Amino acid sequence: MTTDTPDTPDTPDTPNTLHTFRAAHNGVRVLRCAPDGPPLDGEQAALDLIGDAFGQEAELVVVPVERIGAEFFRLRSGVAGAVVQKFATYRLRLAVVGDISGHVADSTALRDFVHESNQGDQLWFVADEEELEVRLTG
Repeated sequence: MTTDTPDTPDTPDTPNTLHTFRAAHNGVRVLRCAPDGPPLDGEQAALDLIGDAFGQEAELVVVPVERIGAEFFRLRSGVAGAVVQKFATYRLRLAVVGDISGHVADSTALRDFVHESNQGDQLWFVADEEELEVRLTG
């Protein structure tokens, strides 16, 4: 788990080595993960991010695709289900930002999972920050 940075209203982005906290992003408190941190590759990694998010009172955790472990995209591994379930249990939303087209092209099940996830509010897969912004404002 990372060291939490204080939530200071005068500075909208509060950096530390692994995360940037944005106090309000279209009314949603967002914890953004840096691309070079530990992978989101299982339940413990999910719990670590959840702890960081709770420390900042975030509602949404944004993880770059570079931080997502390869097993996450192999649905049979159960990693995606375990990670998503942890976030749902703690009532936190998760957004994966980046190009997953290679993974989706290799798996019909993953394509369907991504499509269904993007229909709801719990888990989003978005290509870039601009798409995330649209989702947050819509």
